[in-house]
Amino acid sequence: MLSDRRAHAVLPTHDVERLSAFYRDKLGFPVRATLPGGVLFETTTGSIFAVTRQGSLSSGAHTQLGFTVTNLDEEVADLRARGIELESYDIPGMIDGIAPTPSGRAAWFKDPDNNLIGVIEFSAPT
Repeated sequence: MLSDRRAHAVLPTHDVERLSAFYRDKLGFPVRATLPGGVLFETTTGSIFAVTRQGSLSSGAHTQLGFTVTNLDEEVADLRARGIELESYDIPGMIDGIAPTPSGRAAWFKDPDNNLIGVIEFSAPT
C-alpha cells in the first residue's frame, strides 16, 4: 500500500545539470543517485527529492518542496549567507522574509527554474 511507502518531491527542469548544481553546490545537498534524466538528492535519512527533465516547468505559484526546521531564523540566515534571496508576499505580519502561518512561521525562496521551496518552523511538535 502507498500509505506505508516513502514519499518524495519531483522538481521539474529543462536543464538537469544546471538545477542539480544549484542544489548540490549552492545548497549543499548530497547526491544519492544520478539517473537517466534526473538526479536524486538526500536530505536526511530516508528523505529524498528528485530533479528531473520535464517538458514544462513549475508555475512557482505554490510550494513544490518543503523543509521542516527547528530554528527558522538560523536557517534563513544560512540561506542568505549562501546567496539565496527570500520571497516577499503581502502576508500580514511578514517581516524580513519570514511570515507567520496558522501552524508556525515560514519562509520561501525559488530555485533557478521557479520551483517554490518552503521552510517552516512548526509551533507545535511534528
